[in-house]
Amino acid sequence: MSQKLQLSVVDQSPMREGSNAGVALRETIQLAVATEQMGYQRYWVAEHHNLPNFAGTAPEVMVGQIAAHTKSIRVGSGGVMLPHYSSLKVAETFRILDSLYPDRIDLGIGRAPGSDQITAAALAYPSMPKDVRHFPQQVRDVINYLNHTQPDDHPFNEVLAAPEESETVPQVWLLGSRYESAFMAAKMGLPFAYAHFFGMGATDGPQIVESYRQNFEASEYLSAPLVNVGVQVLCADTEEEARRIAASRNLGRLRSVTGRAKGVPHPDLAASYKYLANEWQFIEQYSRNCVDGDPQQVKEGLEKVAEDYQTPDLSVVTICYHYEDRVRSYELVAEVCGLEPLTT
Repeated sequence: MSQKLQLSVVDQSPMREGSNAGVALRETIQLAVATEQMGYQRYWVAEHHNLPNFAGTAPEVMVGQIAAHTKSIRVGSGGVMLPHYSSLKVAETFRILDSLYPDRIDLGIGRAPGSDQITAAALAYPSMPKDVRHFPQQVRDVINYLNHTQPDDHPFNEVLAAPEESETVPQVWLLGSRYESAFMAAKMGLPFAYAHFFGMGATDGPQIVESYRQNFEASEYLSAPLVNVGVQVLCADTEEEARRIAASRNLGRLRSVTGRAKGVPHPDLAASYKYLANEWQFIEQYSRNCVDGDPQQVKEGLEKVAEDYQTPDLSVVTICYHYEDRVRSYELVAEVCGLEPLTT
């Protein structure tokens, strides 16, 4: 694309093997402060449960902490897994955040459990997990509660999400990696954030995003399609160094999908790990969806993603063992892509 890349951050609060959640969460806040200074435009935090590789279970808490430690970067959820929650409660939580930090809060909403089915059941207990068929209504309810536009025929139309008075309203994004989410975002007239970094079915990603554009119906919230694409990235001063650092992420991903997750492994462990043939095949397939390398290679890789999806709006997901390597990766990407550092 001819347009300059617009880069944001999605942080899953990765937890290194042998460390703990407190360290990972504090590093998330530190990274948000650092990337704001580098010129990234948004900072979204994820929601996962019962997953040893990730520490972020409550994005709404982290959004408040990050917004309190930063000045101007937009902060949001990437995302809140709405089927676990009450639409009214989510709306009130994000109205409070928006009241504290006006015009800086994004509410990214997802449908996936962010966990396994047993954990999803535990999150709902003693009730039963919500039927995903209710998800579209839940999203509509969140939007109407946020904007005080609940229709007259709604059973709770007299309930107003507090605080009632606020200067702005959080921007709602629908997150997804499948056609169903894209179609739903299009029909509701919402921005759509596609999770290319999931690595599952990413070859269909450009078609999924294009289906969103083709089916988009303008709403009072959005007049034209708005797409963000999340990309797994590891940038270092040399390609060799980037591959070495990224090996930790790759092994951590393999362990996660095979039920052996215990945190992001050290690069030395990743380098010495003896992959079985099918494991190595998985790693090679997963790595093809990542953008790794030296600064110029990463810039070209991100530009290709932007071209494939026809959007300059990308979010960078970077997972590795050492926090310093993660910061350095974001620095190099910001520099090579020409982001404008914060001056105030």
